Amino acid sequence: QVQLVESGGGPVQAGGSLRLSCAASGRTLSTLSSYVMGWFRQAPGKEREFVAAVSRFGVTTYYSDSVKGRFTISRDNAKNTVYLQMNSLKPEDTAVYYCAGVVGGYVSRRTSEYAYWGQGTQVTVSS
Repeated sequence: QVQLVESGGGPVQAGGSLRLSCAASGRTLSTLSSYVMGWFRQAPGKEREFVAAVSRFGVTTYYSDSVKGRFTISRDNAKNTVYLQMNSLKPEDTAVYYCAGVVGGYVSRRTSEYAYWGQGTQVTVSS
């Protein structure tokens, strides 16, 4: 089993920045480099949506159109940690942000493709 724990969320004013972290651990976690990792978010009353994903060694990244140019996903496999740097935050970025992972090489934007999920961290952007 693999556990993912997000941190770094909180309240922030529009235009501000936050850096989310996702720490991976678990008995079956040999190395984070075996996993494609992604960030998703869910606002109240809305479905969970894709935010960003990164390939196993960080070579390939994908972003949703709504965050492209403002958010950056990265990973440090030696620390078993994935990051989401969020700049120029907007009120519409308010949501619970989830870290997710899946073994393999395909970098997916679909929630159904990810096997492991964290508990989420709240990000609230005020105008």
